[in-house]
Amino acid sequence: MSYTRLVLFDDARARAWAPFSLTRPVGEMLFGTMTLRARAERATGLACAGHLTSDHLLGFDEPGAPGALTPAQARELSGHRLVLSSRCALDLEGLTPPDGSATLVLEGVTVGWHLPDGAPMPDVAALLDPDAFAGPEARVTIRGRMVEAPWTLVRDNPDQLRADAAALGWEDTGTPPGVHRIGEGVLSLAPDAAIEPGVTVDLRTGPVRLEAGSRVEGPARLVGPLHIGPSSVVFGGQVGSSSIGPVCKLRGEIADSVILGYVNKAHDGYLGHALAGRWVNLGAFTTNSDLKNNYGSVSVWTPDGPTDTGLMKVGCFLGDHVKTGIGTVLNTGTVIGAGSNVFGGRMPPSHVPPFSWGEGSDLTDYRLDKFLEGAERAMARRDVALTEGMRGMLERAWHASADDRRRAP
Repeated sequence: MSYTRLVLFDDARARAWAPFSLTRPVGEMLFGTMTLRARAERATGLACAGHLTSDHLLGFDEPGAPGALTPAQARELSGHRLVLSSRCALDLEGLTPPDGSATLVLEGVTVGWHLPDGAPMPDVAALLDPDAFAGPEARVTIRGRMVEAPWTLVRDNPDQLRADAAALGWEDTGTPPGVHRIGEGVLSLAPDAAIEPGVTVDLRTGPVRLEAGSRVEGPARLVGPLHIGPSSVVFGGQVGSSSIGPVCKLRGEIADSVILGYVNKAHDGYLGHALAGRWVNLGAFTTNSDLKNNYGSVSVWTPDGPTDTGLMKVGCFLGDHVKTGIGTVLNTGTVIGAGSNVFGGRMPPSHVPPFSWGEGSDLTDYRLDKFLEGAERAMARRDVALTEGMRGMLERAWHASADDRRRAP
């Protein structure tokens, strides 16, 4: 069999994953210990050739991640192809691609196809609604779970962390001097990760893993299941039941949350049951609610209208490059679009359109030139360049979201 290529695609549901799908393929969302794309790569043993997604994401350029493919580029890929939904979180035990044509099924729904060399790629309509595509008759059931929405990603993340820890075989590296340990779970530190004296690690509800170059300063409390990505630093507070991506600066209380990476929350404040994109900067004492006073289920804004999540605890959803000012308070289920800057101490509305600027509900356009200038400066502080590809993608995202800002109350 000739070489098999992995291609991830965003279906219609994934392309409506506000506020994240405006500036990144859903395959580049963090779930458990790794992105959905990295999970698919590990499970299949294949490097991802790229993402089939919305046109405005062409030019997506993030270190270590493949870019977006045009349909023409996807059609030109030679060899066998494993075409997989980006919302498919494969089990890490592994998936061996079938030898011939096959429709891939997970939880009773079509999640992709294995296509032999020369077989045509599915068209855009099939990618948006895989169940409507008359693919190969042979059906192969794969193992994993479908991530239905951003709030289910947050809900299921602790269980995914526990499953990943078992699959990856985290080994206990012992208790550093001066660290207080509670419970019998695994505490795993990469060789150059560090936990300072005065930190309490609570392992009763799951393992804790610190990746290379990460550090936790005392006093602090870590609660498992918890994964802290490379070169991230916890300056103090309590962090638990969360996935923390690379190069984050964190302080305060963080619970049951997913933080994609390069996020600055270096001051006190509460972030709970939240999902934060990359390059988010939270001003001191920024705090979100994750529980309604009447303990009812939380409704969240989506491009298709308000959606009842059916969940009692839902925090906030912060797109890439969101910034909040000192003392910002976010209501339960708030969605802040990518590139927005909210400040001034007044609570913003539960839906802030992308690239908004202002205080409370007094929002206007964040000027594109000023946004790009600020994004470039913020990224340079972490030695990451704003590439021409990413700059162009962000410009398209700004223009693509103009109608959302016009319709905002």
